Amino acid sequence: MGSRAAMAPPLGNDVHTSGPGHRRSRRSVLAGFSALGALGALGAAGCTRVAVASGRNGGDLLDRLRAQGVVRLGIAGEIPFGYIDTDGQLTGEAPELAKVIFKRLGVDRVQPVPTEFGSLIPGLNSQQFDVVAAGMYVNPERCEQVIFADPDYQMLDSFIVRKGNPKGLHSYKDVVAKKAKFATGTGYAEIQYAVEAGYEESDILIVPDQVAGLNAVEAGRVDVFAGTALTTREVVKKSTKAEATKPFEPLVKGEPHVDGGAFAFRPTETGLRDAFNAELRKLKKSGELLRILRPFGFTEAEMTDLTAKELCGG
Repeated sequence: MGSRAAMAPPLGNDVHTSGPGHRRSRRSVLAGFSALGALGALGAAGCTRVAVASGRNGGDLLDRLRAQGVVRLGIAGEIPFGYIDTDGQLTGEAPELAKVIFKRLGVDRVQPVPTEFGSLIPGLNSQQFDVVAAGMYVNPERCEQVIFADPDYQMLDSFIVRKGNPKGLHSYKDVVAKKAKFATGTGYAEIQYAVEAGYEESDILIVPDQVAGLNAVEAGRVDVFAGTALTTREVVKKSTKAEATKPFEPLVKGEPHVDGGAFAFRPTETGLRDAFNAELRKLKKSGELLRILRPFGFTEAEMTDLTAKELCGG
């Protein structure tokens, strides 16, 4: 879960949801990236706190998407969540799920719109794309800006550390207690987790993505980089100097916390969000959701019944 700035996929590359599947394993890399693969940042999510608040019915947008035959997906170039592969094809757990759901909703094609992770919510709300398909975390702060579908997966955290984990870092409390030099990505939820554990926010090294985080650990500029379990273990696969720690639950208000990733919509598009949720529930019930996500490293452990309302804080 190469920097995103290096990615230059064709913005008008429509992908037919009804065509042959383009699923890649989570070992795939982004077009234009190094052999390490290009990892962006998972760690953001949205849903307005009042999930049903809306200025107008999002069904209007769904009608327009059906008429146009294409939906624009905001992606952040992160394996395995949403990226362009070495063949120039849009893939990842969120785009592949979007292809299935939007096909069922009568929209035949998806079109990727790559951007920086921190630009996903602003880009959505300025109508640069129709939906965020980047495995975004649902949290109260983002819930003030966008609305979310229910999570399609849940996720634990993990650290990138030097081989052998010389400082014995297995939690954010360890990072604080051992005065480790800590890094994470722009806009990541991991910033808040570290601060809650007692780490000074001003001391956190913020880097663009997980490849940059790996580089910082390998170079000795930091002791640890925090990200999600899926993306940290992916980015270290070819590293001879770093490894990923065992996944763990961060603490939020003193309690173990499990994150959930979901699709984000503009606050006014409740109709589209609700239609999306209805199809997502069917995929969960039938087990098809896991079959769609499994090629990207997801397992039964990542399946969840969490709701956006729960993760938004009520």
